[in-house]
Amino acid sequence: MSGHRQDTIRRPARPSDPARSSDDPAWTCDPYADALRAGRGPLFLRRGDGWMLPLDVERWCARADEVDLQVLERCEGAVLDVGCGPGRLVAELAARGRPVLGVDVSRAAVARTRRLGGQALTRSVFEPLPGEGRWDTALLLDGNLGIGGDPAALLRRLARLLCSGGLLIAETVPMDVDERAEVRLVSGAGPDVGAEAAFPWARLGTPALLRYARPLGWRAADQWTAGGRSFVALRARSTSSSAEPPNSRAVISSQRPRKPLADIPVADA
Repeated sequence: MSGHRQDTIRRPARPSDPARSSDDPAWTCDPYADALRAGRGPLFLRRGDGWMLPLDVERWCARADEVDLQVLERCEGAVLDVGCGPGRLVAELAARGRPVLGVDVSRAAVARTRRLGGQALTRSVFEPLPGEGRWDTALLLDGNLGIGGDPAALLRRLARLLCSGGLLIAETVPMDVDERAEVRLVSGAGPDVGAEAAFPWARLGTPALLRYARPLGWRAADQWTAGGRSFVALRARSTSSSAEPPNSRAVISSQRPRKPLADIPVADA
């Protein structure tokens, strides 16, 4: 879960961990932004019944690790990182000269991604995005299958963003889980410790993801585990260029040469 609620491509220097600018308005006092600023937790997703899921802020704020790099080697063409969070994957791909765009609803996450040298847009995946129907690969890592709390709606939306036969690489929970709940981002165990408003979220294991994906026309291309993490690669059978209406509740992350995005400027709206 690198993006918590939910531009011209260029080649930057390799990513580093930049210092925070003291006058940067994108940095706020919400728990997620504070955790990104510090580069560490504690940060949790908390359900209404008190169950808490610790979030791996330190890994998200570090450079792409070996498991991440294995995922990135599978990416094709132009890459859309959905819920890009603090930008380690966007920055790594951009440093390799790959066309890539991150999207995240967190201004703090997008600001950090840009400081790492990546291109990113502050927007929900359910809002209109550049290059709809022309992305070759979409990434849903770090728990971002949970975006919006409706896996089927998210998969339909991604099918519209990808080109025909496009690749979706999703990270799943390493067990058979199919859970949807209202959660909050909190910075500690106490009820009043930095809690934000509740938002819908989902957690899916690989079997659950495939159960949602197959009726929607997705074809399973691969499954693998690495470093205690689980992944699924899916192929889109067909796409539509029509965008879905914005979804305000979606709040919360081999080479096939193409140049579909080079002429698309990206700016926050």
